Amino acid sequence: MSAIAGDVEAGIAGDVEVRAGSKPMVTGEPADTATEDCPACLLGNLNWLLAQAHYSLATELAGAFEPLGISPRGHAVLAAAMTGAHTQKELAELVGLDKTTMVVTLDELEEAGLAQRVPSPADRRARVVEVTKAGARKVAAADKVSMEVQADVLASLRESKGEQLLDGLCELVRQRLGEPGTCKGVRRREPRPQVA
Repeated sequence: MSAIAGDVEAGIAGDVEVRAGSKPMVTGEPADTATEDCPACLLGNLNWLLAQAHYSLATELAGAFEPLGISPRGHAVLAAAMTGAHTQKELAELVGLDKTTMVVTLDELEEAGLAQRVPSPADRRARVVEVTKAGARKVAAADKVSMEVQADVLASLRESKGEQLLDGLCELVRQRLGEPGTCKGVRRREPRPQVA
C-alpha cells in the first residue's frame, strides 16, 4: 500500500513539502515510512500521483457500487446518455472509452434493462442510446453513493483542500489536459505477421 492510500485510510493528511533544488518530502510522518511506501522520486510526479489516487478511488467506488449491480463505467455511460440523444460513438468520446469497451458496456446495460439502442429521430440510419426508467433510477442511486464516497475521500483533506483539489483538477481537464497527448500506441505484444 502506498503512503497516500495509507494516509487516506488512516485519515491522516500528510503535506508534501518542496524546497528549491530538492525533491519533495512528506512531512508529518517518519522519513523511513515515506521512503518504504512511496519512493521520494515519485512524490512530485503528477502522473504517478494521479494514477495512484485514481486506482484507489476507482476500486473503492467499484466496491461501493457492487450492491447496486452497476460498475462505475456503466454509471458514467448512463449518466452521459441522460444528457441528450447520443450515439455510441458520441458517448464513447464523452466518457473517454474506446469503441470496443463502449460496445461491451452498452451490451451489459441493455441486458440489465438499463439502456437501449433506438433509432435516432434525426437520422434513421443512426442509433442513439436511451436510458430506461430502471436505468434512471440506477443512476440516481449510484449518484448518491458516488457523492458519499467522494465526500468521504475529500474529508480526509484539511479544511478547503478538497474543494481546491476538485477546482484544480477541473481546470486541468478543461484546459491543459482536456485532450490526450499524441504518442505511438503502446502494445503489450507485437501483432502477428500476416501469412500470404
